[in-house]
Order: sequence, then C-alpha cells, then structure tokens
Amino acid sequence: MTATVVPASASRAPILPCAAVSDDVRAAGEHIADTLRRLQEALAPPRRLVHAGDVLYQAGDRFRNLYVLNSGLFKIVNLAPDGREQVVGIKFRGDWLGFDGIAEGRYGCDAVAMDTGEVWTIGYEALLAACAARPTLLVKLHEAMSREIAHDRGSLLSMCTLPADARVADFLRSWIDSLASRGLRTDQISLRMTRAEIGNHLGMTLETVSRALSRLARDKVIEFAGKGRREVHIADPERLSAFVQGSLAPPVLQ
Repeated sequence: MTATVVPASASRAPILPCAAVSDDVRAAGEHIADTLRRLQEALAPPRRLVHAGDVLYQAGDRFRNLYVLNSGLFKIVNLAPDGREQVVGIKFRGDWLGFDGIAEGRYGCDAVAMDTGEVWTIGYEALLAACAARPTLLVKLHEAMSREIAHDRGSLLSMCTLPADARVADFLRSWIDSLASRGLRTDQISLRMTRAEIGNHLGMTLETVSRALSRLARDKVIEFAGKGRREVHIADPERLSAFVQGSLAPPVLQ
C-alpha cells in the first residue's frame, strides 16, 4: 500500500459536543494529547492517511514499526491456524498498534482501518533511541503498554462474567468513554462494526447481539437514530452503567 503524507493541520481530530465527562476520562484525554505532542517533538513521525478497509500490517509481517493512531478507528484481528478470525481489539485516537510484534519480531495480528484516519509510523529502533535520550517518553511508552494489558484484562473479565445483554451495554459504555476522553461526541455514536463483528469481538452470535441491542432500545437505554441501526443515540451514558450493574444484582426472592 502506498503511504500518503498529509499536512499536520489536516490530522487534528474534530472536537464535537459531548456529554459531561468524569475526571478520569478528562485526564485520559490530556494524557493522549501530551503523548502525541512528545512523539511529534522527539521523532516527527511520518503521517499516513488510511481509509476503511486499509490494512496497516498483517500477521506474520516482519516487525519494524509501532504505530500511533492520530484519528480514525482500527480493529485488530487475530487469525487462528485453522482459519478462524476474531476481533481482539478496537483502537481509537492516541492508541498504539503493533506491540504484539516486539517479542517474536513479527506481528501476531492484522490491523485494519474501519474509517478514514491518520496513523503515525514510529520506527522501533528510533523510538528506543529517543526514549534513552528522553526518559519521559519511555514512561509514556510503558504507560501505553500497561493500559493495553489492563484493557485486555477488563475485556476478558467482561466476557467471562457478564450476561449477553450486559456485555453489549458494557461494550457501548467503553466505546463512549473512549470517545469522551478524545473530546468527541458521545450522545450519538456511529458503530463502524457489523453485528457479526461485535459478536465476534464479544464472543457472541450475531443474533444474540441483535437481541441485546433491541432490549437496550426497549428499555430506553439507547435509541437507534436511523434505519440502518448503526447510528445509536445515547442520551445518558450512566444508564448503560446502571444496566450493567443491574445485571449483576442477585434476583429478588418473592
């Protein structure tokens, strides 16, 4: 694929109205902005414009670079030896891609764009040299790795402990928090994933995802803003949290 360099002025993610965010979410947004600034100052990484369906790297490709998403959305797809595919991660602005390639020297997953966006290419050797000269940048790298581990652990916990409807609600809440921390709109989100992809990511069937979304709509937790049912209106994100918590409450005995 041919890399396209775009000017810095075209890479800024749009700031849109969003619901009130918590201090933790606001702090996450400040952290993302600070990390991007430090990378720009230390490495001036080349910028690459991507479109939905573009593949950044594939499983088995030789590892040379890490990537940081400056705008857009990516899915990370794991391919089993028997051909089974699973969406193991969703990446938003400020997220790093390619950590799985460090240990073995080859990427273990595919990184596929889900929307138009911009990716910064970070040469791994150059990054290590920059980190040696700038310890604060090394801290940022370690924090990014730690957050990825924590996120993967949280996703596994959700998959193993929540019923299907609550798992979908938790997925939507996580999506909203990711958007909020990046200063993006959260009252209405566009799901760039099919029901089948969401189910694949959450360990559920397409039919189960559809039923879960329908129940959330019936309970007025979400609303569908269009006929395609990809535009989801969420007036109060706390309803998603309450729905998840309610699913964990023990049944009331009569």
